[in-house]
Amino acid sequence: MVLQLSGRVGTEHHLSLPRILAQLLQERIDLAGGCGHGDLTLPVVYQVAPTGSAWTRQKNIFPEGILSHQEKSSLSGKWFGKWALITGASAGIGVAFAKELASGGTKLVLTARRKDRLEELARRLTATCKVSVEVFPADLADPSAPEKIFAFTKEKGIEIDLLINNAGFGQYGEFTAVEKQRLLDMVQVNCHAVVHLTRLYLPEMVARRRGDVLILASTASFQAVPYISTYAATKVFDLLFAEGLAEEMKPYGIRVCALCPGSTESEFHAVSGKEKFQRRVETAEKVAHTGLKALAAGKSYVISGLGNYLGAHGERLVPRRFVTRIAGKMFKPGNK
Repeated sequence: MVLQLSGRVGTEHHLSLPRILAQLLQERIDLAGGCGHGDLTLPVVYQVAPTGSAWTRQKNIFPEGILSHQEKSSLSGKWFGKWALITGASAGIGVAFAKELASGGTKLVLTARRKDRLEELARRLTATCKVSVEVFPADLADPSAPEKIFAFTKEKGIEIDLLINNAGFGQYGEFTAVEKQRLLDMVQVNCHAVVHLTRLYLPEMVARRRGDVLILASTASFQAVPYISTYAATKVFDLLFAEGLAEEMKPYGIRVCALCPGSTESEFHAVSGKEKFQRRVETAEKVAHTGLKALAAGKSYVISGLGNYLGAHGERLVPRRFVTRIAGKMFKPGNK
């Protein structure tokens, strides 16, 4: 939340903090994401004015989406000649990761459920970026999938220097109304597979004293979100898992980072069953670049978008139950 004072503010312009936060939450709560990441956004700046209404909306004036070609090239080249494994690589942020890394000379192992999409992406990247791209279709809802992916890279003699745990999905609806297996699969993909793959590849990184791990969390990681309760809880796990692991791996020269995107161009809305919440989205390319940049800088987590950052941390100013209640009202089934 950004408050800009442009004159003396008297009592007639005063709003209580809970009321202000309620307005901001109503403005920013969005179910969105990239490759299955439900997120909350705050894309506007509010300004206190000395005359008229106390609050006036302005466009977000921060140029957070402006990235120079030189900056992108410099970043993507940090993994030149190395192998990166990207899960959930058939759409959204996963595709954006693949494109940026390939443009910098990174060799790729792409995995997701949809073989046709993976093969098409591999053909395009091989032709345009002249890099090696391997494809391994797998469904991470299957508990055996991480071992199969690991075995594939071992058989190919591929050393993974960059692991991107991007795959994930959410489901909108009252907890008791969502199909049981759907919820269990969500925990499997969003949490279990992340731990499993990371545990498989980290020992070799430790032995080599080099490697990087990027985990897709969400701005939903910072609060409870009724009606996507399980999804939000899985993203809390991903964030804290990444932050803790980042500290553990420092002595070995290994970087671990959680990327927390807000509303992002992806197929999440159709998959989760709540397309009406899609608005004010960031591009998948910007989100992917933000994550890679933070990882390269050694950060343990990053929130994509200044508005998302302010919103996530602004919630700490009020009781957690208040924030959850507002979120519940916004997400309750039947709301327009």
